[in-house]
Amino acid sequence: MTAASPVPQERARLDRIAADSWYSQGLNTSSVEYCAEVFARFWKGRRCLEMGPAEGVMTAHLARAFPDLTLVEGAEAFCADLRQRFPAVTVVRSLFEDFVPAELYDTIILGHVLEHVENPVDLLRKAGSWLADGGVICCAVPNARSLHRQAAVLLQILDTEHSLNPTDLHHGHRRVYDPETLCADFRAAGLSVRFRGGYWIKPLSNCQMDAWGKEIIRAFMQLGERTPDIAAEIYVIASAR
Repeated sequence: MTAASPVPQERARLDRIAADSWYSQGLNTSSVEYCAEVFARFWKGRRCLEMGPAEGVMTAHLARAFPDLTLVEGAEAFCADLRQRFPAVTVVRSLFEDFVPAELYDTIILGHVLEHVENPVDLLRKAGSWLADGGVICCAVPNARSLHRQAAVLLQILDTEHSLNPTDLHHGHRRVYDPETLCADFRAAGLSVRFRGGYWIKPLSNCQMDAWGKEIIRAFMQLGERTPDIAAEIYVIASAR
């Protein structure tokens, strides 16, 4: 590996993000928990790959559902924590672009991954080649057309719905998808979009909603399934063609 290689720089970037991670703070946990419920309707088989588990909120659900679970994570701090909490799970520290699986998977989970990587279509193309026959990719990302982002544009807090806000920048996001661009990347990667949708109507920022009760939050998660175009989170369930 030469000094000019981007791999050490990317690993260092991921370690910096992990050192001050917000992925499991406040309503972010509620969002991932609900996402797990949605994905559970579609995931299948015994062998699962989760890419980018971070603090492992989704992992806890996957570890109960899949006898054979592999996690690929780029941040060393996250990997160490995941190995301790899930000793029966295979944890691999690797950039997604460098990962080479030893087996094929029935289900691949991409929870809030595509907005982080430099080349999402390339990653999706690789993930599609890692699917066993009949396997599925379950992917979720933030939605540019979320109600709270549209309000931010009207309030001149954001220039456009696709602009990166301070939270996006803190998390290391490189883009904000909308339903059309998300599906377009899957199709460009040669994958078939089987199902698409959304969850969580989010009229305000997380900190403004943190005091809401669990029942209210769940109701707003469910409302997003009725109006996915303006939901805070959107998802795709895809398979190889």
